[in-house]
Amino acid sequence: MTDDKKSAGIVRRDFLKTTGAAALGLGVTGFPAVLRAQPAPVKVGLIHPVSGFIAFSGTQCREGALMAIADINAAGGIKSMGGAKLEAVLADSQGKPDIGAAEVAKMAEAGVNGIVAGYASSISLATSQEAAKTNTPHVVDVGVSDKIVTRGLPNTFRFGPGYGKIAEFAVDNLDTINKAAGSPAKTAMIIHEESLFGTGTANLLSTKLPEKGIEVVEVIKHANPTRDFTNIVLQIKAKKPDLIIPANYYNEYVLLARTMRQQRIEAKGIYSVLGGAASNYKFVKEFPEAAEYIMDCNHWFNPKSDVALQRKAAAEAKGLIYTYEVFLTYNAVLALADAFERAGSTDKDAVNNALSISTMDMSYMPYGPTKMEGGQNQGAQPVNTQVLNGDIEVIFPKEFASADAVFPMK
Repeated sequence: MTDDKKSAGIVRRDFLKTTGAAALGLGVTGFPAVLRAQPAPVKVGLIHPVSGFIAFSGTQCREGALMAIADINAAGGIKSMGGAKLEAVLADSQGKPDIGAAEVAKMAEAGVNGIVAGYASSISLATSQEAAKTNTPHVVDVGVSDKIVTRGLPNTFRFGPGYGKIAEFAVDNLDTINKAAGSPAKTAMIIHEESLFGTGTANLLSTKLPEKGIEVVEVIKHANPTRDFTNIVLQIKAKKPDLIIPANYYNEYVLLARTMRQQRIEAKGIYSVLGGAASNYKFVKEFPEAAEYIMDCNHWFNPKSDVALQRKAAAEAKGLIYTYEVFLTYNAVLALADAFERAGSTDKDAVNNALSISTMDMSYMPYGPTKMEGGQNQGAQPVNTQVLNGDIEVIFPKEFASADAVFPMK
């Protein structure tokens, strides 16, 4: 058995062993087994924007979390707590940080044992800050702002990479890809959404790209939501950058890409960083011509992992699109459950301590060993993907790659 197949910690065989042992408990000595009270459920608060302009992504997060809870419970729950089951407590942040924070306060008062939130960086900042008031364990699923884990909050943890590491990774890999092609790309335009995610990413790239010999000729910010990108695309057409770098949420990314296609924008590459649609099977399936050859630096699963592929198949069997929101939130719930397991209780200090020293095997992601420092998993990293022949392929790092990069675009 590979390490991969051991890594999830939720193995059907173990679940069957547990249920089989329970069945044998009836009448081994000729007397009925003593019925034991079911341990109290472990309440996990799930706060995501399931309405509003980022509802698609928020709903994907919620579905990933519910999948993880179902899998953990089916495998026997929290075994160190007598098989206690996880119980989801749901809330909708509506895409607004203040509402997300208010939902945390309600959950804390209701006795929630841990929280997974909140997709967007601005929401995750607010929810983790509110959770810190009651020391409630808080695992961030997707939010990439590094401010989330640099405030010294002892209750806040992130197992995926932040945008500082992502931006550095993105620029280094772009440099590698560009040089391998003879350095055809010398200029870039950045098109980003207005929130903390897009603005922070644009600021980092504006600093780092010139260090690699790529001049940033324009940075354009747009509102959320934006329903017409014609003027922005005409500016791109006038500037003629070698590279177009979008940093947007799903709806805006799709509309920008489609408008560029309609206006016949010519560039050597579309290279997004944390692109809301570039690493999304929904976009690739619905708009294959607009998506083809787009490269992205983003969260992704390990395509060579049996565990990752099994989870992908299970999600698709439920009718889900296997986006990063699904598997990152699944991972966040898994990490919180692992902390409950090792703590052997829901004591907040004990659970936070367990999270702070987590060494959870996450080889189903393209990560190194889990090592928490200041609430951030230092082993996490993004990958580069590219849409090729109507599919999403990993092109970098090489040890996880499923295809070679095509650059410049054909």
